[in-house]
Amino acid sequence: MGQQLTLIVGGARSGKSDYAQTLIQADKQPALFVATATAGDEEMAGRIAAHRANRPANWQTLEAPLKIGQAIQETPPLPWVLVDCLTLLVSNILMTCSEPLDEHRFHNRVEQEIDELIASYKKHPGKWVIVSNEVGLGLVPAYALGRYYRDALGRANQKIAQNADRVILMVAGIPMTVK
Repeated sequence: MGQQLTLIVGGARSGKSDYAQTLIQADKQPALFVATATAGDEEMAGRIAAHRANRPANWQTLEAPLKIGQAIQETPPLPWVLVDCLTLLVSNILMTCSEPLDEHRFHNRVEQEIDELIASYKKHPGKWVIVSNEVGLGLVPAYALGRYYRDALGRANQKIAQNADRVILMVAGIPMTVK
């Protein structure tokens, strides 16, 4: 089968997750779905439930809001890994930081998480798809916390893209090959 890493980026509701799932389903092989979302409220719980119901029966779900590289390594390998998504992973890291936020420490924690994820990919025999939002195309956030988040996610996306075999940008449900 061989290793392959695909990064799918795009705006909110651009079709990233659906496209990622379609790519993997076309191979008709089992997959590990790595969910980074946590149900902080009823609306998010509903989104998570809808995503779960939409997954094929032969897919395994791993709920890992943090330390996902380690969690994947501790799971028996399947032919595919789908990480959905880096956007929430970086948010989860941000939410665990104490206030006032130490920007340098936050960025270091994100970088460590991404480095561990890439190391896990390199040790894994299968194909991976990682989903993330592209948040650098909009307005500059008005608050420092928003700017720290945007910058950290942008750097995380860059690092994954550098290690990826393919990068797909989703625009209005249409996949555009970047790399």
